[in-house]
Amino acid sequence: MTLHEQLTREIRTGPSGPTVGAFFDLDQTLFAGFSATAFTRDQFASGRLSPKGLRDSVRATLSFAFGRTGFSAFVSATSAVYRGLPETVLEEAGQRTFEKHLATQIYPESRALVKAHQDMGHTVAIITSATRYQADPVARELGIEHLLYTQLGVDNGILTGEVVRPTCYGEGKATAGRSLTSTYSLDLEETYFYSDSHEDLPLFDLVGRPRPLNPNRKLAQIAKERQWPVRRFTSRGMPTMGDIARTGLLYGSLVPSVSFGVAAGLLNRSKREAVNVMGSVWGDLAASAAGIDLRVEGQEHLWSHRPAVFIFNHQSGLELVLLLKLLRRDFTGIAKQELRHNPIFGPLFTAAGAVFVDRSNTAKAIEALGPAVEALRHGRSLIIAPEGTRSTTAEVGRFKKGAFRLAMDAGVPIVPVVFRNVLDALPKGAVIVRPAVVEAVVLPPIDTSPWTLDTLDSEILTVRDHYVEILDESQ
Repeated sequence: MTLHEQLTREIRTGPSGPTVGAFFDLDQTLFAGFSATAFTRDQFASGRLSPKGLRDSVRATLSFAFGRTGFSAFVSATSAVYRGLPETVLEEAGQRTFEKHLATQIYPESRALVKAHQDMGHTVAIITSATRYQADPVARELGIEHLLYTQLGVDNGILTGEVVRPTCYGEGKATAGRSLTSTYSLDLEETYFYSDSHEDLPLFDLVGRPRPLNPNRKLAQIAKERQWPVRRFTSRGMPTMGDIARTGLLYGSLVPSVSFGVAAGLLNRSKREAVNVMGSVWGDLAASAAGIDLRVEGQEHLWSHRPAVFIFNHQSGLELVLLLKLLRRDFTGIAKQELRHNPIFGPLFTAAGAVFVDRSNTAKAIEALGPAVEALRHGRSLIIAPEGTRSTTAEVGRFKKGAFRLAMDAGVPIVPVVFRNVLDALPKGAVIVRPAVVEAVVLPPIDTSPWTLDTLDSEILTVRDHYVEILDESQ
């Protein structure tokens, strides 16, 4: 069962095969926000777009928005500033913009829709009025093979500053849909189209399964009149007042948690008991306040072998709360040096015996891990993210050796914890936590005693493969 089973049931119970098309618009459909805005901001920040160029771009945008010029004239005006640039400049800018601004704005629900269509063998395509430079990174991230877009003029790898007509806008999108239909012999009656805008009505009218997503006012009215099913996603974009309130409660719950911990420590005359109570109480209160429904598979493996090195895939700052809720007691962690100076978490991490490492200095980082080994030998478990830094997507990064060497040196097992869906609640760079169903798959403890330095790379790769397999199953 997938996390978005209800959303994708129509697709998974419908016809399969490549004759069924699934067309997706880009902005406000696959992700929250507008790629052109993020792209222009990146170009201005990098110095490739002058203040005059920015003014001209804004003027052209406003003229189009108020209906004074058509879409082709709008694109021609905004792309003229790139005349004479190598096409690779915009390719690099598009990838940079995606990584900085758009990757974390992809709707988890839209990702699930795309994956459901792909699993059914449908012909999935992005059909967008945006350029290839804006859309290509999104297509690669989602594994979408077919991409139809508005083309800019290019001569021998150099941008001409012109636009290729017809553009992929309005009736141009329907033309693109017909072209794809003809090339791949699609059954239009069984084909889906997802978009947020009434401007895409020609393509909506072409397919048998129009599916407005986050529709604007005009499209919402049309959908109501024609009885098209409408879906709205709030997992990205502007947070609601409820999201803000829940986030405030998440952090606010730290105060009573510390109070409970201090009281328990004084009653039991034990610093460790104070830390245990504070951590477990905050994990419970914070997850509940934020609206996080944590579902655990393999919970027995959390307790079968302790101490242990618990490793997890690092996608979000929320994993600390989840691990506190899962592990409950008698563990510490490894944190980056910068957290030591945090006025709130620095003292708390220090009290919990966290090991701070300077990731910019490998020699000092290795030296600093000595206390972590001692903690393991004295009965405390350790949590560590083998990827190091957080990822903007669910893709599993390269595993570093530190966690595995610590387990080998201390003679304790590795316990992998695979988090699924954490990005739905709090992606990298976000501040506001959204309600979400998060799954934790706890794998059986892995005995590290037979490992050697010669086999370590192979052992790490095997562990990482488990993460990749489990995360693929969830989509």
